[in-house]
Amino acid sequence: MRRRTFLAGSGGALLAAPKPMLRVGLITDVHYGEKPSVGTRYYRESLHKLREAVSRFREDRVDFAVEMGDFIDAAPDAATEQQWLQTISQEFANCSQQRHFVLGNHCVQTLTKEEFLGACGAKAAHYSFDSKGWHIVVLDACYRGDSTPYSMGNFEWIDSDIPEAERQWLESDLARADGPAVVLIHQRLDVAQPHGIRNAAQVREILERSGKVALVLQGHSHKNDLNEIKGIPYCTLAAMIEGSGAENNGYSVMELFTDGSISLRGFRNQASREFTPTRRSSP
Repeated sequence: MRRRTFLAGSGGALLAAPKPMLRVGLITDVHYGEKPSVGTRYYRESLHKLREAVSRFREDRVDFAVEMGDFIDAAPDAATEQQWLQTISQEFANCSQQRHFVLGNHCVQTLTKEEFLGACGAKAAHYSFDSKGWHIVVLDACYRGDSTPYSMGNFEWIDSDIPEAERQWLESDLARADGPAVVLIHQRLDVAQPHGIRNAAQVREILERSGKVALVLQGHSHKNDLNEIKGIPYCTLAAMIEGSGAENNGYSVMELFTDGSISLRGFRNQASREFTPTRRSSP
């Protein structure tokens, strides 16, 4: 957790650490499904792991929560997957009135984007919004290299792309943004394939030119990682699905401050991070 204290007056009394402007709950790669475990993935246990995260988010009174992709795993058929999605979505709904969903490749392994987003109550696959002085951008990289949208398993997970229309929207959106921006995406923008998207360099150029991006949050590769490229930190979050038992859970609470700094408080397997505004690139 972010810890800063200041001496006040000649008596040297300690003032409380500053409160964040915005507090956000984060989970990724839940991969929930009522099916046997495979390797290090314990699909059924994700429901119990999510309950722990929800309890933390409620205790911390997050302003909103974000599911960063791969909320469910593939089911034998669409009806079964809709049931799994309903179960895990109902649990997630307990954490905050406002929730946001980033599309991951497993979200559309059996369903269409419209079916997944509709079941979650999400308004779009990519969009942005403002909250307490911060600009939040949700991106959708669930497209094949030929710009065909992922739908019902018509793709290979290593073939991910952000099409031209979405890139144009992103550039215009950041140009209009008033505050510092945090970008949310499932597939990675800081590495090459298989976990990185094909045109990551083009997308990074848009982020860099804006001069407004304070942080990019990602999932997909299931492990903690952090890279800085041209002043922008790209933080990859740990997957909730990996490993059996509560000790192998992973989730975080992101706190955004008035000075442009960001604190990521990690729980269980999620690493904690601190990001300062000096990391942001200039226009």
